[in-house]
Amino acid sequence: MSRLAFILNGPNLNLLGKRQPHIYGHETLADVEKDCRALAKELKVDLRFHQSNREYEIIDWVHEAREIAGGIVINPAAFTHTSVAILDALNTFEGPVIEVHISNVHKREEFRHHSFVSGRADGVIAGFGTQGYQLALRRVARLMVEKKA
Repeated sequence: MSRLAFILNGPNLNLLGKRQPHIYGHETLADVEKDCRALAKELKVDLRFHQSNREYEIIDWVHEAREIAGGIVINPAAFTHTSVAILDALNTFEGPVIEVHISNVHKREEFRHHSFVSGRADGVIAGFGTQGYQLALRRVARLMVEKKA
């Protein structure tokens, strides 16, 4: 199994650190990527890190991951609650998938309580701020090793 992990980010996460910092914090997506790359190096995992405001691009990256990656960490952002298409794409991926949310979605508006992606995810991390990405990357790396064994 590949030691490559994809970290996929959905809409508006390009505004991390600027948009609603009282909910999402002051770290930028570039900060998150830097921290994840440092951890990936420590874990001996190769990393692809992407963000898009376009649903089809996220789906295309999942399709790409099917061919070359061992695991996916995904923060689908608002697509969490709306995208059966991303769920369908993730259902074609055979490796581990960890869903991440910076905020605790269960303490927010009721429409945020339902996730289509959770139906496929091997785990969900919510409410740990941007540290959730590192927790998810550690878990996906572990699951990739266990699946290989």
